[in-house]
Amino acid sequence: MIRLCTFFALVLIFTSCSLRETVKVKPNEKAFLNEDTYILYALRAEQVADNKSASKLFKTLYKKSEKKEYLYRSLENDLMARENEKLIQRVDALQKENSSDVRLLRYKVVALFELNRLDKAILLSVSLASKTKEANDYLLTSDIYIKRQEFDLAVKYLESAYVKENNEKILDKMSIILYVNLGRKKEAIAHLETYSRMIGSSKLICLRLIAFYSNDNNIDGLLSTYLRLYELDKSPKITKRIIQIYAYKQDYVSLINFLEKSRSDNEVLLQLYSSLKYYDKAAVLALELYSKTLNLEYLGQSAIYEYESAQDKSSKALLKSVVIKLEKVILQNKGTIYLNYLGYILIDHEVDIKKGMMYIDKVLAIRPKSAFYLDSKAWGFYKLGQCKKADKLIKKVTQMKGGDDPEVKTHQKAIAKCLKKEKR
Repeated sequence: MIRLCTFFALVLIFTSCSLRETVKVKPNEKAFLNEDTYILYALRAEQVADNKSASKLFKTLYKKSEKKEYLYRSLENDLMARENEKLIQRVDALQKENSSDVRLLRYKVVALFELNRLDKAILLSVSLASKTKEANDYLLTSDIYIKRQEFDLAVKYLESAYVKENNEKILDKMSIILYVNLGRKKEAIAHLETYSRMIGSSKLICLRLIAFYSNDNNIDGLLSTYLRLYELDKSPKITKRIIQIYAYKQDYVSLINFLEKSRSDNEVLLQLYSSLKYYDKAAVLALELYSKTLNLEYLGQSAIYEYESAQDKSSKALLKSVVIKLEKVILQNKGTIYLNYLGYILIDHEVDIKKGMMYIDKVLAIRPKSAFYLDSKAWGFYKLGQCKKADKLIKKVTQMKGGDDPEVKTHQKAIAKCLKKEKR
C-alpha cells in the first residue's frame, strides 16, 4: 500500500491561483505606512522556519490592508506550524463573511486531514470538488480516500484530475494505486503505455513502466521501455541495461543494430563483431578506436581482423599492411597473441620464414607448453623443409590439449606427406 504524501496536496493548494479581491488601495500602493517593514519581518520569520510568528505578522498585514494575499499567507504558515485546530477556528470565523471563498475551504480540508478527521475532511472535500471541478480539489479528495484505503474512489478522483490536466504525475500516482493496491496491473500499464505513445515518453513514465515490467518479468516490455528511456537519457547505466537485455534474449543482431546506431559502446560492438565473425566490420572499428585512443591493442586487433576478413590472404598488399601493423604493435606490446600471429603469417606465406620462427621462439619462451604455439613452430620447420623436426614436434602437439584442432590435423597430414617424400 502506498504512503500518502500530504505535502503534495499542500503544494497543489499553495500554488493554485490566488483569488482576486477588490481592495481599497491600488496593487502597487501601500495600505499603511509600515507595510513594507511588516512584510520583511514576516518573510524573515518564514526563512528561519518561525511559522507561528510569520502567521501573526501576515495576519496583522491582512487586518491593516484587507489584502487577501496576506490572509492566505497567514493560514499557510498555520499549516506549516501544524496549528491545525487554530486554522480551523479561524476559517470557521472567516467563512461567516467569506462563505464563497473556496480557498479557505481547502485550508480547512488540509487541516482536518492532518488531524486525521477523515470523515469531516472527505465530506468537505467531495463538496468542494463537485463545486469547483478543479484538478487540485480532485487530487485533494483522492488523497483523503487513499488514507481511508478506499482506493477505487481514490482512482475515480485521480482520473477526474487527469482529464483536467493530463499531468504525468497524476497518471503515475493513479498507476501505482491500480497496480499495487487494486491489482489491476494490465490497466495500470495500459494507461502508462497510452500516455507514452500518444503524448510522448518521459523519464517518470518510463521508470514506472520499468518497475512494473521488471516485477512482471516482462523482458520485451523492459527492452521496449529502456529503448525509449535511452532517447531521453543516454547515460552508460541505461546503455548497460539495454545491452544486458539483448544479451539475455540472445538477440545479437538487434544489439549490433542498436550499438551501430547509437555508438554508445564501441568496445562491446567490437566484441560482437569478433564473436559473430564480422571481421571486415571489426577491422574498421578497431582501427577507428586505435586512431582515437592510440591504444596498440586496437591496432593489433585491427591487423588480425583485416587478415581474417580478406578473401585473398596471399595478397602482397594485404600481407604488407598486416605485417607493418603487427610489427609496430610488438615493439611495445609483447603479448603472445600478436607475436604468434605475426610469426605464423611470415611462415605460412613464406614472407620471411626464419624471422617468423624467431617470433615463435619468443612466444615459446613465455608459453613453452602451448600446443598452438608449438604447432606454429612445427609448421615453420615444415616450411623450411625440415620435415623430421616438424614430424617430431607435431606428434608431441597432437598429444596435448588443443592437439585435436582442425588446423593442427591439417599440418600433421602435410608434414606426414613431406616425411614420406624424404624417405623415398
